[in-house]
Amino acid sequence: MFIGHFGLSFAAKKAAPKVSLAILFIATQFVDILWPFLLLFHVEKVAVVPGYTKTNAFEFLYYPYTHSLFMGVVWGIVVGGIYWLFKRDTRGTIVIGLCVLSHWFLDLIVHTTDLPLTPFGDYKVGFGLWNHPAVTLIIELAIFLAGIYVYVSFTKAKNKAGKWALWTLAFLLVLVQLLNTFGPVPSDSIMNLFVSFITLMVIIIGLAYWVSRNREIA
Repeated sequence: MFIGHFGLSFAAKKAAPKVSLAILFIATQFVDILWPFLLLFHVEKVAVVPGYTKTNAFEFLYYPYTHSLFMGVVWGIVVGGIYWLFKRDTRGTIVIGLCVLSHWFLDLIVHTTDLPLTPFGDYKVGFGLWNHPAVTLIIELAIFLAGIYVYVSFTKAKNKAGKWALWTLAFLLVLVQLLNTFGPVPSDSIMNLFVSFITLMVIIIGLAYWVSRNREIA
């Protein structure tokens, strides 16, 4: 799951109007942002295996500290708690915590049986829709477009930047989704993976911040 997570971020803005769109993007993608750091320090493991699924080549060997259901709850409490310490916004805190946890449930739809329930056992789950690219794209795009619709209907642009920044962000996210699905197999270098993914996240979150700065509640 990729743009589906961001679709949920857009929709969550309506439930937490005080929270920046950039923060909601960080929340729904928090475990994926943390994941490359744990790869870099050999805490978690992934292999690039061409053809492993019809959608991507990642074989997730070991990632219970970022992608288990139990740790999804833990990270949701941690990230939500950090936000509350700074903003004292109870509603926003709850929404952020749920956004962090939502990552596991959306991944459940597309991952093979590699998502752990806890870091303490071997039982893993996943519906495996990454082996059905057309279905995966339809589901991801449906969630993403629904989220965009909610966001657009709930906010308005303050200026031209508020309009074009939003559609630039949307276009970039769809483009990355298509490249992930139909593009070349990524490098098997952990460092290259780390740099490319973190760079992409910085660009996406930066654009989300720009969108938030130039839009307001309708």
